[in-house]
Amino acid sequence: MRQLLIFIRKEFLHVFRDRKTLLMLFGLPIAQIVLFGFALSNEIKNSHIAIVDYSKDAVTQRLITRIGGSPYFNIQRTLASGDQLNAAFKKGDIKLAVIFPVGFGDDLVHTGKATMQVIADASDPNQATTITNYLNQIVLDFNSELSQGAGQRMQILPSTQMMYNPELRGAPNFVPGVMALVLMLVCTMMTSVAIVREKELGTMEILLVSPFKPFYIILSKLAPNLLISVVNLFIILALSDIFLDLPVKGSLLLLVTGSVLFILTCLSIGLLLSINAQTQQAAMMGSMMGMMLPTMLLTGFLFPIENMPVALQVLSNLVPSRWYFIIIKQVMLKGLGFSAVWKEMLILTGMCALLFTISLKKFKIRLQ
Repeated sequence: MRQLLIFIRKEFLHVFRDRKTLLMLFGLPIAQIVLFGFALSNEIKNSHIAIVDYSKDAVTQRLITRIGGSPYFNIQRTLASGDQLNAAFKKGDIKLAVIFPVGFGDDLVHTGKATMQVIADASDPNQATTITNYLNQIVLDFNSELSQGAGQRMQILPSTQMMYNPELRGAPNFVPGVMALVLMLVCTMMTSVAIVREKELGTMEILLVSPFKPFYIILSKLAPNLLISVVNLFIILALSDIFLDLPVKGSLLLLVTGSVLFILTCLSIGLLLSINAQTQQAAMMGSMMGMMLPTMLLTGFLFPIENMPVALQVLSNLVPSRWYFIIIKQVMLKGLGFSAVWKEMLILTGMCALLFTISLKKFKIRLQ
C-alpha cells in the first residue's frame, strides 16, 4: 500500500509540474463555464431601434416611453421621416424600426383600433423573430392597460415587415457563418503543419542551407494553401447560389477581395502556430481549439455580441472571423458596396500584416 501511495504521489507531482496539463484541467472548465454561463445567451437585449412618429400624440409618446424602458430595446434615434430608415438599416445602426402613422391616436380613440408598422432586419432571422416578439408582447401589455383605462377594448395592431429576408429563411444567416468557420479552420489547419512538418521529418536543415531566403520558404508554404482556399470559396458560393438560392447581391469582386484578405489572415495565424509548435499534433490541436471556438462563439454567428459582457465584446475584436462575417452579410446579403465594409477590410489588412511580420521575426534560421 505504501508503494502504491508513493506512485500516486509521483503522478500528482508530474501533473502539477506540467503547466499545460494544469491549464487543460482547470483553465478549460473555468473558461467554458464563464462563456456558456454568462456570455452566451439566446436572449437578446439592448437591440438598437429607430422610431418614426408622424402622429406625435399622447398615445404614441406613452408607447415610445414603454418601449424605451424595456431592457430589450435601446432607442438609437428618432427619425423625422421613414426615408432615413433604409440607410440606417444598411449601415447596421438599427435592428428594428417602429413607424406610427399620422392620426394614430385619433384612430385608436374613435375606432378602438390603430396600426403601427414594424420593420426588422431579417438577415439574421432568429434575431429578427425574437425582437419582434418582444415588441409584440410590449404592445399587447399596453393594449390591456389602455382597455382598462378607457373601459372599452382598445387594440394596437403591429404590421410587421422583414427586410433582406422576408421569408425568414435560415440560409442567409447560416451560410456567412459557415463560410467564416470553414475558411478559418481549413486555412489555419493546413498552414499550421507546414513548417513543423519539415522539423519532424528532418528536412528543415536542407531548406535552411538552400539558396532560398526564409521569406521565400514561407511564401512557398502559403501559396498552395491560398490557391486551395480560394477554390473552396468559389465552391461554397456556387453551392449557395445553386442549392440554397442565395446569390451574391453585391459586388462579387468586393466579396472575393474581402475573402482573400481573410484567407491571408488565417494563413498568417496558421504560419505563426506552425513556427512555434514542436509537433504536427500540437499545431493541429492549437489551430482547432484556438480558432474554432472563438469563430463559433465570438463572431455573432451563433450568439449576439451585444449581449456579452464588455470584456468579451472587446476580446471579440481580436477574432478575424468577426470582421469577415460582417463583410459577407453586408456584401452578399444586403448588396452594399465598399463604403459599407472599408473599416472591416482595413482591420483584416492590419491583422494580416501584423501576424505575417511576427511570423517572419519568429522564424528561426538556425536549428537548436
